[in-house]
Amino acid sequence: MKLIHLMGMCLFSVAAMAQTETDTTKTYLDEVVVSVNRWEQNQREISTRVTKITPAFIQLQNPQTSADLLGLSNQVFIQKSQLGGGSPMIRGFATNRILLVVDGVRMNNAIFRSGNLQNVISLDANSIQNTEVVFGPGSVVYGSDAIGGVMNFTTLTPTLSDSGLKFSGDAFTRYASANEEKTGHVDFSIGLKKWAFVTSITKSDFSDLKMGSHGPIEYTRPDYQVRDENGNDITVINPNPNVQIASGYNQFNGMQKIRFAPNANWDFNYGFHYSKTSDVPRYDRLILKNGSNVFTSAEWYYGPQKWLMHSLQAQFNKHTAISNQIKLTAGYQDYEESRHNRNFTGGNRNRRTDRFERVKAFSVNVDADKQLNEKANLFYGLEYVTNTVGSTAERVNLVDGTVSGISTRYPDGSTWRSMAAYASMRYTISSKWIVNGSARYTHVYTHAPFDTEYFDFQFTEATLKNGATNGSLGVAFNPTSKWKIYANASTGFRAPNVDDIGKVFDSQPGTVVVPNPTLKPETAYNTEIGFTGKIGGLTLDASAFYTLLDNAIVRGPFTFNGQTQIDYDGTLSDVLALQNISELTVRGVQLGLRWDFNENFQLASNLNLQKGKEKNVETGENVSPTHVAPSFGSTRFSFTNKKIRLMLYANYNGEIEFKDLALSERADSHLYAKDADGNPYAPAWATLNFKSSFEVAKLVTIDAGIENILDKRYRPYSSGITAPGRNFIFALRVKV
Repeated sequence: MKLIHLMGMCLFSVAAMAQTETDTTKTYLDEVVVSVNRWEQNQREISTRVTKITPAFIQLQNPQTSADLLGLSNQVFIQKSQLGGGSPMIRGFATNRILLVVDGVRMNNAIFRSGNLQNVISLDANSIQNTEVVFGPGSVVYGSDAIGGVMNFTTLTPTLSDSGLKFSGDAFTRYASANEEKTGHVDFSIGLKKWAFVTSITKSDFSDLKMGSHGPIEYTRPDYQVRDENGNDITVINPNPNVQIASGYNQFNGMQKIRFAPNANWDFNYGFHYSKTSDVPRYDRLILKNGSNVFTSAEWYYGPQKWLMHSLQAQFNKHTAISNQIKLTAGYQDYEESRHNRNFTGGNRNRRTDRFERVKAFSVNVDADKQLNEKANLFYGLEYVTNTVGSTAERVNLVDGTVSGISTRYPDGSTWRSMAAYASMRYTISSKWIVNGSARYTHVYTHAPFDTEYFDFQFTEATLKNGATNGSLGVAFNPTSKWKIYANASTGFRAPNVDDIGKVFDSQPGTVVVPNPTLKPETAYNTEIGFTGKIGGLTLDASAFYTLLDNAIVRGPFTFNGQTQIDYDGTLSDVLALQNISELTVRGVQLGLRWDFNENFQLASNLNLQKGKEKNVETGENVSPTHVAPSFGSTRFSFTNKKIRLMLYANYNGEIEFKDLALSERADSHLYAKDADGNPYAPAWATLNFKSSFEVAKLVTIDAGIENILDKRYRPYSSGITAPGRNFIFALRVKV
């Protein structure tokens, strides 16, 4: 990977660079985080890297989705297969190897896949109160999947009133030119002495996304497919190849929270979240053509992605023999998603395949905090999670309306369960030295019943029972109140889920992934060392990490009933399966600098460098891993006072040459630019951007900005859709 010249501007950033507050009397070490042990802790006490994204920064940047919000940190890389998506990558891991947590409830479910995921957009970016990203394995506290990191979202929390009625509200409307975004949002809070309420509603509409004018021509959309009035699929010339036809969608989010605190000892919080998208065109498949330059798909879209969550948290704050604080968090989630595709040519061109999935998930956590003595704090807890997967499918003839059966994506009625216990100790050796140690045991049960109607499976069910013991040990050294040096070693794991052992899926046209009921858990081993400190107005931060993933589950050639090829949806396809045949290593550094010139002016920059290697343990072949992002970062210059906030910043990415491109990415060569030899590669890119916020009246704020000022045409690594071109953003906000 190559760094582009703009990265030479600065090589450092602090983990808290996502913030825009310029209170120079405070340091990064004064911040409180909750993600590491599920309880509030000061940054100087922990030996793990954590970054925060604050509401003030979110308001200034005006992200369209929660995926865009994570990308604002410039320490989480975001991949997009379509506009209605966003798949985070952290330290070379992504999808089902990183964990999403919302208000203490894990969002990952039994069908989170190894391919790119869009579930994070279900969470409304405008209802988020605080976002924390924990880097490295978090399995000790959060269990399976938390290998690359944990993204912990805390949504708006009801606030009680000391006396009388307390009311606050926030409403805005926003427009962005690149995809003609039209968003309306309102949230309000009512607080009484014992009761409090928060309501949040957001509606967004996004039209087809327009890309930049200057960049690789391979990213443009010269033509597109439509179905004419006679029922024929035809190719139409795009009058503006920079407009990505068939990328728009819309989304609705609603949230209601209720808080009840009957006395000083008890605090109850109930939360309800609901999200629904429209149909979302899968843009990367709609632009795919065959060797004859003919579109492969006439239709390819995700049906409405629906997410519903009920959560209830009860916290008891009275000191007892077993705890100082103890809380119970229960969550119920209902996920719905579907996939719909139809070929442009061939025998199935008039028949659309519809596959539907529904996951019902229940979880309960009990977490306790106990101060054993002046030096020792114990954190411990129990967790139970269960998922039930429903999967149906049909094929619809668009000519006569007949419906026929077809294989489901997953075994219908599959289950996934996890039970765990953990304990963590923070021991203060002295005012300067703190040691953190943790351990967890998790048992995971996965069951998939197979239907042999469409495939002649040699088995009718698969049952996996896996146990994993994980631990971590870290030390934090605080030589002064403004400096911290830390190091840690930890392990993590990911147990095979229903997607791993039971999916039948065309990973690319001409290949099919078949079930493998013999999978074992992946195990991660991680080490990290870092520091953060402040000299006058200059804050420095750096960390280096190394992660080894053993028994890594990857796709590889397989046989089905002794055959290397089978017919799948009318296409002769090579047989693949997920297998424990890989060893994955990722190493990298995260660097940063913040310079507070005074209370108004600030310069901040960050850089993320990572490299990885994936070794096939059977063949000894080394290849590049799919989810190791290119070098990336940002440099920002900002001005802030009581009524005005201004930010001029550059975002940049390094290049990934063809020789360093993952084999799976080479197979999707239509998504990439072409080098001098005609091979796919990911070019370096940089954008110049400006954001502003003006308080024009006591309750009224205007946010305005221009992204990609130079109108660069670029496509982030592994993405299927080109990024926005020059984008004018305007928001009118009223706060009471």
